[in-house]
Amino acid sequence: MTELLNFFRDKKVLILGFGLEGKSTLKLIQDLPCEIAAADKNPDVLAGLPYLLYEGERYLDSLHDGSVDIIMKSPGISFKGLDIPDYIRHKVTSQTDLLLRFRQNKIVGITGTKGKSTVSSLIHHILKHCGKDTALIGNIGVPPLENNYPPETILVCEMSCHQLEYVQSSPDIAVFLNLYEEHLDHYDSYADYRAAKENIYLYQKPGDMLFYNDELVSLKLLSSKGGKTAFNYAGIIKRPPVKTHLPGKHNQYNIAVAVAVCTHLGCDESKAVEAVGSFTGLPHRLEHAGFINGVEYVNDSISTIPAAVISAHEAFPDTDTLIIGGMDRGINYDELIAFLPKCGIINVIALPESGHKIAEDLLTSPLKIYCARDMEDAVSRAVRVTRRRCILSPAAASYNVYKNFEERGNHFKEMLKCYSKT
Repeated sequence: MTELLNFFRDKKVLILGFGLEGKSTLKLIQDLPCEIAAADKNPDVLAGLPYLLYEGERYLDSLHDGSVDIIMKSPGISFKGLDIPDYIRHKVTSQTDLLLRFRQNKIVGITGTKGKSTVSSLIHHILKHCGKDTALIGNIGVPPLENNYPPETILVCEMSCHQLEYVQSSPDIAVFLNLYEEHLDHYDSYADYRAAKENIYLYQKPGDMLFYNDELVSLKLLSSKGGKTAFNYAGIIKRPPVKTHLPGKHNQYNIAVAVAVCTHLGCDESKAVEAVGSFTGLPHRLEHAGFINGVEYVNDSISTIPAAVISAHEAFPDTDTLIIGGMDRGINYDELIAFLPKCGIINVIALPESGHKIAEDLLTSPLKIYCARDMEDAVSRAVRVTRRRCILSPAAASYNVYKNFEERGNHFKEMLKCYSKT
């Protein structure tokens, strides 16, 4: 902790983004002998702070304050399209970077386009079940430096691409689950998105370990210095299924990876497998949302890419209604458009913006297509046409209407409650 705090001492620190992580950073450094500035697009969150403030539409002008020594960037802030010189980028760091550089704890870092929250939570659950001292932090909702942990605590840290983008160290144990086209609103290219993810193993040292999907193998991966264990979906699916509340073949893969990580950390394998049975999963991830007139409704609001929709259908193959669509981020939907007419789905209810575009490409298919105005309209239509099961699996981000996928999923469930009472 002393080494971490000395990193800030006598420096001018810019807190770039004053949300959950920005507030946590201020809590960490406010009593240190350092100069503090804060920047956020929303002036309301900065109101009353006794520091140099950059706010409103031009808040990123703060990057060009030549007196700043350290830029503590919050994960959600994008530099896409900005011409930022290297001498400024070299000042950028984050809580995830400093966690990896300065904490003495054993750190398990988990990333991937799909499944990282589930696998992070499952690893944490298994470790606790096996008597290990562990904490769950990171993208799951607890800023990496929010709390100080005893050195024996194993830190299980979910790491998004945004958190990994500026790291200069990698975790002792890295988990790289999968990679699909995503977050193109944040990155200039898919290659940039992949490069951010690959930082999870890029700086590993001898004695570290990487668990990875063998579809992600590359010269960069093979050249990293840690040990390596490969997994693939096909091999996992052939194994006997573990007793679990997590539906779908993709979750059999997630479980196998989590058990392998925990076994590497000293857990008895049979006890680790036993722990999987008491893990109930996370909200908004193929979450049972109730029955209306004998029809099941499933909330998969976490779904932001086409592959997630395909996995949802594989988990519930007798689904007859799908609600899709959200913020249009330029993702390629060709795979999903080809899949839907062949998979047994009958009704596709499309939300703006991306759902309406997908609907246009499906108009000549045998599917029954409904373009909904909003979630209320979508649920109303679903209740009228669904006979077996309806899944909300948007294959898109939520930011065109909602603050996040949780708010979208909760709105879906609230709409269902209106019909379950009638």
